[in-house]
This record gives sequence, structure tokens and C-alpha cells, in this order.
Amino acid sequence: MVKVKVYVDDNGRILGFEATGHAGAAPHGQDVVCAGVSALTLTAVNGLEHFLGDKALEVDAPGPGNLRCMLMDPLMTDDARTAQIILETMVLGLEKTAETYPRYLKMEKRRCLPC
Repeated sequence: MVKVKVYVDDNGRILGFEATGHAGAAPHGQDVVCAGVSALTLTAVNGLEHFLGDKALEVDAPGPGNLRCMLMDPLMTDDARTAQIILETMVLGLEKTAETYPRYLKMEKRRCLPC
């Protein structure tokens, strides 16, 4: 099962996320759940790096099936807005994937202080 933790502050602003595990929905290379989660999370990281620069976030991918991305505080107002749009879009995609494949993807939101 893939587990995704989305870290939010007291105002519901997304501060980052962590994705761990493998779905196990199909054999390696044919698992649409793993592919979907990877595409959504990696695209979010790529978008954040492209629009904000790599100094605006901390990314760690210690091995296959593990990705952690946290925004650095403070962000300029426009950058913060851009980051939220990218991260909220990622969350929408992951939530829909979790609704379709609840046995293979679990999502949770956790309160977190700004980095």
C-alpha cells in the first residue's frame, strides 16, 4: 500500500507531503496506482522547483517508493499562492486515486508547523 501524508498548518495551508511504499496492485511495471502516485507527486515537485526554484523546498528521495517534499518558510506571497495551487492539484489527483483504489492508496492530512 502507498501511504501519503500531507502536512498542513492550522490554516489548512499545505506545507509539504511524504509518500512511502508500493501499491502492490499489479506486477512491477504494470501497477497503475504506483505509476499514478509517482506521476502526481513528481510532477508537483518538478512544478515547485520550476516556478519557485529549488531553494524554496526541501526534497528527499531516499529510495524507491519514498519521496518527501517540504516548502521552506517564508515564501513570497505570489510564490506561496503558486505553491498552494500546485500542491492542492496534486492532492485532488491523489484523493481521486485513493477513492478509486482504496486498498492500495491511503491518504492522511497531518498538522505540521512551518519549516
